[in-house]
Amino acid sequence: MAGDAQKTRQRLLEAAAAEFSERGIAGARVDRIAASAGCNKALIYSYFGSKEQLFDAVFEAHVAEVAQETPIDASDLPAYAGKLFDGFQVRPQVLRLATWYELEHGPEAGIPERVLKNNQHKVAAITRAQREGTVTKHFAADELLALVLALAKTWSFPLSYCAGPTTPSPAEVRRRRRSVVEAVRLLVTPVSLSP
Repeated sequence: MAGDAQKTRQRLLEAAAAEFSERGIAGARVDRIAASAGCNKALIYSYFGSKEQLFDAVFEAHVAEVAQETPIDASDLPAYAGKLFDGFQVRPQVLRLATWYELEHGPEAGIPERVLKNNQHKVAAITRAQREGTVTKHFAADELLALVLALAKTWSFPLSYCAGPTTPSPAEVRRRRRSVVEAVRLLVTPVSLSP
């Protein structure tokens, strides 16, 4: 019985991810989520409490997946940015959910605990790399993380496309990835001050 409940909960999370990434919290409908998951909408309230809590569960699950699939390597931030870029290309839902989170929760909501801990871990890793001299000290570690993340998600939304088709060719995606990796390399490489 517990296995069935876990499977149902997982189906709800997957259906909700699709619904929320497309429509946000306000536009999402629990009826559609339940129908897509093949269950009664009362289970949403039973498992998650509310539509908003379901969104938070979906968002945190996606953040956890990204963190697990793409652990930070502060000694090679360009490669880290490239892996993030790849992940965002494969799973665009992640960035759409993050955007909806920011839009609908607003700045006063703060950062979810799991995201905050994950970011603190990344900042600490960058700080260590800065102390070791492998990463520039020109920016504070938290600023550097924000810049790397921003570059990694470049071209992940249609509005980010400066020109060309909204569905780029594989060669164009590879070119864009190289640009992201090179931009991060230039950003994080310590500058030697030789006379």
